[in-house]
Amino acid sequence: MEAIPRAELRFSPILLTRPKLSAMDAVSGLEHFAIVTYAIPAERLRPHVHERFELDCIEGEAGQQLALVSVVPFIDRDFHFHGMPYPRFRFGQTNYRAYVIDRASGKRAVWFFGTSLDSWTVAIPQNLWKLPWHRGRIRFDCHFDRSAGRYAQYRLATESEWAPLELELEDSGLPVSTLTGFPTLESGAVTLTHPLSGIYYRRDGKLGSYSVWHERLALTSGRVVAAKIGLFDRLGLVPFAEQTKPHSVMIQPLTEFTVYLPPRRL
Repeated sequence: MEAIPRAELRFSPILLTRPKLSAMDAVSGLEHFAIVTYAIPAERLRPHVHERFELDCIEGEAGQQLALVSVVPFIDRDFHFHGMPYPRFRFGQTNYRAYVIDRASGKRAVWFFGTSLDSWTVAIPQNLWKLPWHRGRIRFDCHFDRSAGRYAQYRLATESEWAPLELELEDSGLPVSTLTGFPTLESGAVTLTHPLSGIYYRRDGKLGSYSVWHERLALTSGRVVAAKIGLFDRLGLVPFAEQTKPHSVMIQPLTEFTVYLPPRRL
């Protein structure tokens, strides 16, 4: 099935309407939320993604097909199950993802390389659902200047064998006004900020999937001051030398996400 042409991507009522919640679904505020995206030669990404999925590429200046990969850090605040207001948890999390199209359904999704989680609870998704989640010691050093409407400081460090990370961002405080390679700002925002399905290799090697929902994000544009993204360098996606030159940096101090559980085999 063919995907919706990129120029026709819109924030439709379907995208912006939250599906009904069950007691098992999780709700969490995401604090210090950022999406740092890199446009890379498609051949770097292709070996890491199952053949069922087409890479959702943009065109580079010389007509080269560029795949998109992102690192997405945040703090889960008041994470809880919808049917259980308590207990609530707080922990750092970083998702590593790429953007793909399911050849079977034509739907856009994100391909998850995996997630770093700073909580003992990481053992639950690892063992119960075989999710590619990994323990990491995550430390945010952030200060949001409410009077200026931007971060005066945004720094993040993760100690992890799987995905060590050092990241410093500068926040302009200005709304995102352009996304290179997309026909419209809205089509780019739908692609990069509003994928509601995630696909991944489970820990047993089989394909898995889960769904999320969130409102349309109100992001400001930023830039990378310093970056050392261990996973992207190790996988050959974005070498350390290229990590200060992202496609885009988008930041929002707080938003809310819903995660529909349990994940399922694809």
